[in-house]
Amino acid sequence: MRKFIRLNITAEGQTEERFVKQTLSNHLGTFNISTDVRCVLTSKDKRKHYRGGLISYDKAKKDIKTWLKDDNNPEVRFTSMFDLYALPADFPGFEDSKKIIDPYEKVEFLESELAKDIDDFRFIPYIQLYEFEALLFTNPKKLKIEYFDYQSSINKLIKIVEKIGNPELINDNPETAPSKRIIKLIPDYNKVIGATIIGEIGIENLKAGCKHFNDWVLKLEGLYTK
Repeated sequence: MRKFIRLNITAEGQTEERFVKQTLSNHLGTFNISTDVRCVLTSKDKRKHYRGGLISYDKAKKDIKTWLKDDNNPEVRFTSMFDLYALPADFPGFEDSKKIIDPYEKVEFLESELAKDIDDFRFIPYIQLYEFEALLFTNPKKLKIEYFDYQSSINKLIKIVEKIGNPELINDNPETAPSKRIIKLIPDYNKVIGATIIGEIGIENLKAGCKHFNDWVLKLEGLYTK
């Protein structure tokens, strides 16, 4: 019997970290893949390491490289979970990506540049189009689990995704990015709680509604068979 495949995930923040711990890890476990996740290291002192937030790519790169070095088993795999929205300007390929109009081509280009810069065959880059909350737009009705007093607002969110047709194409404008739309209509929205709600939607439904997310998860699912 083959051993579990180990997968280390560098998450942008606590929201993604919770999603991995509560939802993605359970799903990948059915494929004999064991996951570990930690947020990006942003700073540290003699007492503590501070994690969460993609403040600069340089910090994220150093953190990923350190983990790759510390866990140097050739059979271990690594991946990222970053948002395209508010990606730092020092990210590899950032300026060239501005010339790419198609969102899917843009995010795939940036992932390719990230892979080149990390330069380790064990690393599988992933950048969420456009923001983690895009996944919530695959089924905004699930917001009723926590925000049952906001039925009218939830109905408006449902209409937004029905009009756009694709949660991953809800854009990167500071006023209309996925989380900004939600917070505008549900001021009490909490991003970490949102990760739990997204988990209630279910991985298979998320895959069906979000092509780029689906492609990433399929790569991860396939690690055990390689």
